[in-house]
Amino acid sequence: MAAQAVTLLREVARLEAPLEELRALQSVVHAVPLHELREQAAELRLGPLFSLLNENNREQTALCVSILERLLQAVGPVHVARNLRVDLQRGLTHPDDSVKTLTLSQIGRIVENSEAVTEILNNTELLKQIVYCIGGENLSVAKAAIKSLSRISLTQAGLEALFESNLLDDLKNVMKTNDIVRYRVYELIIEISSVSLESLNYCTTSGLVTQLLRELTGEDVLVRATCIEMVTSLAYTHHGRQYLAQEGVIDQISNIIVGADSDPFSGFYLPGFVKFFGNLAVMDSPQQICERYPVFLEKVFEMADSQDPTMIGVAVDTVGILGSSVEGKQVLQKTGTRFEHLLTRIGYQAKNASTELKTRCLDAVSSLLYLSPEQQTDDFLRMAESWFASLSQDSLELFRGISNQPFPELHCAALKVFTAIANQPWAQKLMFNSPGFVEFVMDRSVEHDKASKDAKYELVKALANSKTVAEIFGNSNYLRLRTYLSEGPYYVKPVATTAVEGAD
Repeated sequence: MAAQAVTLLREVARLEAPLEELRALQSVVHAVPLHELREQAAELRLGPLFSLLNENNREQTALCVSILERLLQAVGPVHVARNLRVDLQRGLTHPDDSVKTLTLSQIGRIVENSEAVTEILNNTELLKQIVYCIGGENLSVAKAAIKSLSRISLTQAGLEALFESNLLDDLKNVMKTNDIVRYRVYELIIEISSVSLESLNYCTTSGLVTQLLRELTGEDVLVRATCIEMVTSLAYTHHGRQYLAQEGVIDQISNIIVGADSDPFSGFYLPGFVKFFGNLAVMDSPQQICERYPVFLEKVFEMADSQDPTMIGVAVDTVGILGSSVEGKQVLQKTGTRFEHLLTRIGYQAKNASTELKTRCLDAVSSLLYLSPEQQTDDFLRMAESWFASLSQDSLELFRGISNQPFPELHCAALKVFTAIANQPWAQKLMFNSPGFVEFVMDRSVEHDKASKDAKYELVKALANSKTVAEIFGNSNYLRLRTYLSEGPYYVKPVATTAVEGAD
C-alpha cells in the first residue's frame, strides 16, 4: 500500500484538477502503517502537494493538508529542513490557518532536532515569517510560533539569530499590531529570559524587558494586571529575581500596593501584585520578604476581610502558599490574633462561600496544617492544634459536614484536610473521640469516583503509617486501617450469593 501511495503522488503531480486522485491518496496514506511509509520515504515527492496548497480551492487545500500531515510523519526533520525550506516559507504566508498550523508543526519538529535546526537558523526569511505569525489573529498559530522561537533561543546561535539581526526589528514591528500581539511578544521574551542569565541579558539588551517593566509600573491598570503575570513568571527563576531586585522593580511593586488604597481601580491589579509577593516569599525566604515588604502581609489580611470573592480567594491562596513552609508558618504565627481572625474567616468561607472558593479555602487549610514527622515539635503541634480550633467552633464537624456534600471536589478537599492532620496525635484524639468518625474513615461506600477513592486512601495511609495511631485508635482499629491499606483504594467487598436448587 505504501508503494500505491507513491504512485498516486506521482499521478497527482501530473494533473491540473486532481481532486479525485487526492481523495484516493488521502484514503491510502491514512490506511498505510507509518513504518511502511517510512520505508518509502526516499520516494515521497512532497513538493507537488505543497504547490497544490496555493490553489484557491478549500477542499483541495484541506485534502493536501490531511495528506501532508500523514506523509510528513514518515520524513525526518533534517530532510524537511533541507528539501522543503521554500515550501515552509510559503506555508507560513498562506491565507489558510490550517496550512500555517501544518507548517509550524514541522518547524516544531525541526527546532527539536539539533542537526535540523542549524538548517533554518541560516534562513532569515523563514525566521522572519515565524516572527510575523505571532501577529496573526489565530491564537494557536501564534502560540506555535512563540514555542518554536523560544526553542530556537535555547542555543547561542539561536539567541544571536533572534537578537543580533534584523529579526529584532521584525519582532518590534509585530508588537505594533495591537495590544494583544504586544503581550504575546512579551510572553516570548519572558520565556526566553527565564532560561538562563545569558538569555536574560540578550533580552534586556534588546530593550523589550525594560519596555515591559515600564508598562508594569505605568498608569494603565489593565496593562498592569497583564504585565504582573509575566513578571511573576520571570521571578520563578533565581536570576530573574536577582534582576528584578537590582532594577528596583520589587520595591516599585511594593510602593504601588502601598498606594492602592487611594486608587479606585486597584482591584484590577492588586490580586496579581499580591500573588507576586506570595510566590516571591515561597521561592526566597518568607520571613525576609514579609519583613522587608510589610505591606504585602498587611494587604493579605485586608483582602481576607473584603466582601469581594476575588480578593478573598487571592488572600486565601496566598496564606496557603505562605504557610506551606515551616518558616512561613512561623511568620503567620507571629501576627497573633490577626491570623486567628483570618483563620476564622477562612472557616466561615469554607462553609458559606461558592463551591470554588470553598475548595480553595480547604486547600489552604490543608497546606497550613500539614507537618511532616520531623517538623512535629511540641511548639508546632500546639500551633497546628490552635489554628485548627480557630477555624470554627467545631472544626472537625465542619469539615466532616463539607465532606458529605454531593460535590466530589469538596469531598476530596475535605478529606485532604483530614489527611494533612492525620499524623498529628492531637488530631487523632479528636478523630477517635468524634462519634462515628472512625466508621466514616473505614466506609468505602461513601466514595463513588476515582478521585474520591484516592483521597480516602491517602487519609487511611496517613493514619495507618503514623506511629501514634495504634495507641490512640486502639489495636483493632489499627488493624482495620492496615487491612484497608493492603486492599488498595478500589477494593470492592465480594457479595455472597446463594445457589437455589431448580433456579434458572
